[in-house]
Amino acid sequence: MKLVMAVIKPFKLDEVRDALTSIGVDGLTVTEVKGFGRQKGHTEIYRGAEYAVSFLPKLKIEIAVASDLAEKVVETITNTARTGQIGDGKVFVLDLEQAVRIRTGETDKEAL
Repeated sequence: MKLVMAVIKPFKLDEVRDALTSIGVDGLTVTEVKGFGRQKGHTEIYRGAEYAVSFLPKLKIEIAVASDLAEKVVETITNTARTGQIGDGKVFVLDLEQAVRIRTGETDKEAL
């Protein structure tokens, strides 16, 4: 099993969710986060005053999948979330040691 974590631009969420559903992903978790990468934030003008925005709003998506589906999930997120602009995000894949469905007690792949 794998845990796929992706940090994407917020306006791409619906498109990414629809693409993941179409390849068989049954569920995901979304968290609103803030951060910065190479762009180191940006400056904005508000009511005539310029100020620096150090942490940009992003969404973190977490998806637990069977190992054989992980590469397809990464490819789908990458292709769907890409705008070609700086700050498109990143995808991380981690090994998932165990999963348990609390309601039924199912474990591992059956719990996903």
